[in-house]
Amino acid sequence: MRKKQLRVTGSGAGRDRVYVDTSAWIAFFSARDQNHAEAERLFREAVSRKVLLTTTNLVLAEVHRLILHRAGVAAAALALHRIRTSTLASILFASEAHHSAAIAWLARLTSHRVTYTDAVGFAVIEDAGCVGFLSFDSDFLLAGFNAWVPE
Repeated sequence: MRKKQLRVTGSGAGRDRVYVDTSAWIAFFSARDQNHAEAERLFREAVSRKVLLTTTNLVLAEVHRLILHRAGVAAAALALHRIRTSTLASILFASEAHHSAAIAWLARLTSHRVTYTDAVGFAVIEDAGCVGFLSFDSDFLLAGFNAWVPE
C-alpha cells in the first residue's frame, strides 16, 4: 500500500459533493488494484476542484476489512486515518432514515445482488444531494445514479 493524502482547506458551502464507495477507496489506496490509475486521477481531480468526498461508516468498515486482510493491520489503520483526518472527506453515519431507505432499495432491486452497504449509499446520495459517485462496481448505475466525471 502506498501512502495517499487527501487534503483541501476551506468551507464546504457551495461545493459539489460526490459519494465514494468501497471499490474507489480500495483502488485509490492500492497501487496493485486494476483501477488504481483511474482512481488516482479521479481523486486528484476532486482535490483540484475542491469536491467534497462523502462516504459512510459502513464503507469504512468494508475498506478496513479488505485492507486488513490484503495488506495487514498497519495499512488498514493508515487508510482509515487518512480518510478520517482529511478535510476533503466527510463520513456520514447511517441513520434510521438511511436504513429504511436502504431496505426499500433492496426490495426494489431483488433481482440483483446489491449489498446493504451499497443500498445505504443510495440513500446517502439522495439525502446528501451528491452530484455523482465514485465506484468501480455497477450497483450505483443499476440504481440509476450517475458516475462523477470531471468536466
